Amino acid sequence: MTDLRQIIARNRAGEAIAIPSVCTAHPDVLEASLTLAETLDQPVVIEATSNQVNQDGGYTGLTPAAFIAFVGDIATCARVDPARILFGGDHLGPQAWRKLPADQAMDKAHRMVADYAAAGFTKIHLDCSEGCLGEPAQLPDAITATRSAALAATALQHAPDPRTLLFVIGTEVPPPGGARTDDHGDIPPTTPESAKATLAAHREAFTALNLPLDQIGGLVVQPGVEFSPMEVHHLPLARDPGLLAALSDWPTVCLEAHSTDYQCPGAYPRLAQLGFAFQKVGPALTFAWREALYALDTLRAQNGWASGRSLCDTMEQVMLAQPGYWQGHYHGTSADLRTERHFGLADRIRYSWPDPQAQAAVARLLADLDGKLLPDPALLAHFAASEIAIARKSRHPLPRALALVRVQTALRPYFFNAGPRS
Repeated sequence: MTDLRQIIARNRAGEAIAIPSVCTAHPDVLEASLTLAETLDQPVVIEATSNQVNQDGGYTGLTPAAFIAFVGDIATCARVDPARILFGGDHLGPQAWRKLPADQAMDKAHRMVADYAAAGFTKIHLDCSEGCLGEPAQLPDAITATRSAALAATALQHAPDPRTLLFVIGTEVPPPGGARTDDHGDIPPTTPESAKATLAAHREAFTALNLPLDQIGGLVVQPGVEFSPMEVHHLPLARDPGLLAALSDWPTVCLEAHSTDYQCPGAYPRLAQLGFAFQKVGPALTFAWREALYALDTLRAQNGWASGRSLCDTMEQVMLAQPGYWQGHYHGTSADLRTERHFGLADRIRYSWPDPQAQAAVARLLADLDGKLLPDPALLAHFAASEIAIARKSRHPLPRALALVRVQTALRPYFFNAGPRS
């Protein structure tokens, strides 16, 4: 099994190496991601977030143990070696219960972290940065670190093998709608001073509880990459924010980058050079899945094969019935909102795919295309020739294979350490 500490050590030694952390619960996106890792003979981290998976089921209905079993079943069916899969918990803290008083929310967070650790998650992102009832929206480092250290102690108490746990600290989460830009239109990176302050606060909090400092393995900071609903803020490749210098007293810690979705391929090895050995991705993969399904839906309509309403129209109905998933993230006019609901880079539509109506619509789309002739000239309007070639070799029917391959196209740049696909 891959040891994340080895990847950190190689990165800190100057090697441009990183591991992708795939954050999704979409079964087809998970299959595509795991299959690509298997094809390239690479390790991959699969992450669940605190609002997605927790002791109450989260919005997926899955507990931590159920999520690991869920991913394991997908890996078995896809013939993926389970030894290449590592599991991470993202933003583990009181966020899902922050409308409660802090003591009650933290009680829930302790139970959740205990369940994550007991289930076999080994990469644990501790995030207590958001305030609870009656507190400021963002808390200072001292409170954040104290609460995070307490959660780390709980995780260590419940893990089958406590030494396998690797803690990630810090957070750089943009407000709904996207991060703020500077006068040049770029995303300001975290300053080395801020990074050092976060590390110092966690050193003090961990030491106070006699917790092992060498199990802190990652620090989340903002490298200067982000995406808003309709725009990608690309990494300035020539810029070095100097964040590695903040780790000078922490030889076993690497940097973690959130929101690296939609970057140009060259951004990922550059991030690795800057010390980001952990690179998160999520919405870009479900966006790619939706993109492929909508392309197939267009082909179905163009050829007169549709047995009912379009997939897009069905998803519009589903999303309008579930405004809580997108309303706080999109802010255009009525017409713009429809575009953002379906094509926004935040990909808030991903929360609607589990809906029974959406599931039935996707099944109907694939059934309508089953056995139909899909020649390359028609497919090339929507898919790259390389994607079509790979899909035609798949064990899956061509329409579903094309959707899986489109997800892999989005994920492939994260595996920049792997050789070319055979």
